[in-house]
Amino acid sequence: MNLKKIAFILFFILFSANAYASYILIPMDAETQSNHLKAYGITYWTLDRELKVKWLLNYRGGSFLLPDAEIIQRECQIRGVSFEVISDAKAAQILEEIASPAVNQEAVVLEKAPKIAVYTPTGLKPWDDAVTMVLTYAEIPYETIYDEEVLNDELLLYDWLHLHHEDFTGQYGKFYRAYRSAAWYIEDKKEAEALAKRLGYNKVSEEKSAISLKIRDYVVGGGFMFAMCSATDSFDIALSAEGIDICEPMFDGDGSDPGYQNKIDFSKTFAFKDYILERSPNVYEFSSIDMTQKRQISKTTDYFSLMEYSAKWDPIPTMLTQNHTALVKGFMGQTTSFSRDQIKSNVLVMGENRTNGEAKYIHGIKGKGFFTFYGGHDPEDYTHRVGDPKTELDLHPTSPGYRLILNNVLFPAAKKKKQKT
Repeated sequence: MNLKKIAFILFFILFSANAYASYILIPMDAETQSNHLKAYGITYWTLDRELKVKWLLNYRGGSFLLPDAEIIQRECQIRGVSFEVISDAKAAQILEEIASPAVNQEAVVLEKAPKIAVYTPTGLKPWDDAVTMVLTYAEIPYETIYDEEVLNDELLLYDWLHLHHEDFTGQYGKFYRAYRSAAWYIEDKKEAEALAKRLGYNKVSEEKSAISLKIRDYVVGGGFMFAMCSATDSFDIALSAEGIDICEPMFDGDGSDPGYQNKIDFSKTFAFKDYILERSPNVYEFSSIDMTQKRQISKTTDYFSLMEYSAKWDPIPTMLTQNHTALVKGFMGQTTSFSRDQIKSNVLVMGENRTNGEAKYIHGIKGKGFFTFYGGHDPEDYTHRVGDPKTELDLHPTSPGYRLILNNVLFPAAKKKKQKT
């Protein structure tokens, strides 16, 4: 145990007069919580000091029950997080009510702050990553890794992995038509090719395929993977196209394999099946998985609904869908959402737009691990485009769309219970 944690525990014991007689309740409902996003940061901060937290699923928007200490109260005040100090008797009453079979609620123990890795290249890019923005805003620490670290098996050091806005197929994000003359695109391509050669690969597509397989093994071995936007479908496509050249000459210098569509192996993917790859380099899509070009919905009516699960029988999807609203604003991305008929039957659709026939937020199990795919780029910027300024989360401290990301961050901290359905 390091000195920081020892000092905190001593402080906790010496200066918290009611440590064993009271609790801190951090409500997560719409009416009483002023900063939902930073509330996750407080919870992580507490776990990082080797104290356990109870996540009260479906109770006041998915509230958190923390041990009481003056230092925790002060941290809530500093970060602008609403909290209530409740007696031991009141906490016991809440837990008793939650335990009742008559209510769809559950108390899940969070035991350890997960170590977080964000897969992202170094240097400035012409887009922002929603996950790194919300982790920074919530004051949750993370480390960045990229291809060299992945190939060196450094993923094993982490509990949770986020995939950056990435193209695992080696087609440079399918930005060719619009941005092939842009300085950032030319530089990005040059850097990617140099990295692939330095790591021992002839092509970027071959190197990214190897990266995808390493990430697959990380999940199968028990890791937690979260991906957004183009990292979702491009990851599955890379797995299914292992050993197959699906890149046209402007991407890798030679032609694609003849009839490559018929060689795609859907049994290798995490989430998707039966998709048709987009052959044209001038089309800003990877495949038929994405609904961006097929959507018939306006911004004002673009919402997706969160599914409801049994908290006691299915705590995992219940954790991942905790929110203060069941209806969340939609948002676009290179991969905006997923075609329902191209999602495997063993994958849970946790958020969907039924009117448009699309899935937005999906989750599944692979081996001993878990994955979550979340369509779209930025939950508070409907049509975030290349070069647009980043979202200022101070303006969106109660964002339901960003809450879904942070649910996934805390998920590995939970004491595991076997899923029943």
